[in-house]
Amino acid sequence: MADIGVYIERYTLARSEEVGALMKLGQVAHRLGHRLDFLFRADMYKIPEYDAIYIRALTDPLNSSFVAARLAQLNGLRVIDDPESIIICCDKVNMYRHLQTHMVPIPDTVYLKESDLTLEKGASLFKSFGNPIVLKAPNTSFSMYVERVHTAEEFVKVGKKYLRRADRVVAQGFVQSQFDWRVGVLAGEPLYVCQYLIPKKRWKILSYTDTGREIYGNVKGFDLDKVNPKLLDTAIRAGAAIGNGLYGVDLKQVGDEFVVIEVNDNPTIAEDEEDQKAPQVYERLVKYLVGEWG
Repeated sequence: MADIGVYIERYTLARSEEVGALMKLGQVAHRLGHRLDFLFRADMYKIPEYDAIYIRALTDPLNSSFVAARLAQLNGLRVIDDPESIIICCDKVNMYRHLQTHMVPIPDTVYLKESDLTLEKGASLFKSFGNPIVLKAPNTSFSMYVERVHTAEEFVKVGKKYLRRADRVVAQGFVQSQFDWRVGVLAGEPLYVCQYLIPKKRWKILSYTDTGREIYGNVKGFDLDKVNPKLLDTAIRAGAAIGNGLYGVDLKQVGDEFVVIEVNDNPTIAEDEEDQKAPQVYERLVKYLVGEWG
């Protein structure tokens, strides 16, 4: 029997769908003969007592979740997410450069420093990438600090705003779509596939009203054996460019081809969403954590 610790913060319990997924994970762990406990920040000192740690809190090198992951790693525990994946995925410049190094297809992408944020550079990029251009601050999550710009003036204004958060800004060509593919990848194998539908009159799967209310699209699950093999292959290559852990790979479809928009460590797994067509997701996670798979 293995002892699995699930590291969470109180906001992890805010959505009933995520709580439902954690309950299913616990039920599967117990059925397979293992113990699963939930650990909060105050319980971090207990981490060395466990055999594996599963991080279910927002990951960032400055967050407590990174301390939990590093502590687990230093004590020889198998951990999702591992510290190296957190460091790579929480910096979009780092993440995209890993993808480029491994020849994974991504949209046209450049990295801008302060001296690049000029009207002339903006006009040149619109000519090369088309209109609009997507600007991203490197350290973002949940679609925040990601904007489309349509003019050179907007390019300069938004780019300089994002430089308050980092020393580089990511600029990419915009890929039009009505949904994003999300492929969960664990230890180099596909775990689940779904589409995140983009709400009407929006261009991102998650956006916010002027009052701060979140607007989500619906989630549609797919059987792994009924999707285009190129989708799975591209996602697997993207995950391998980062490491050998758990990743949520977001892709856009362009004809019969796929481009990777982002690789997420700590991907969302919510009841009746990502697991719609992949009920085995919980058993595979448990077996990976206890060293029986992957």
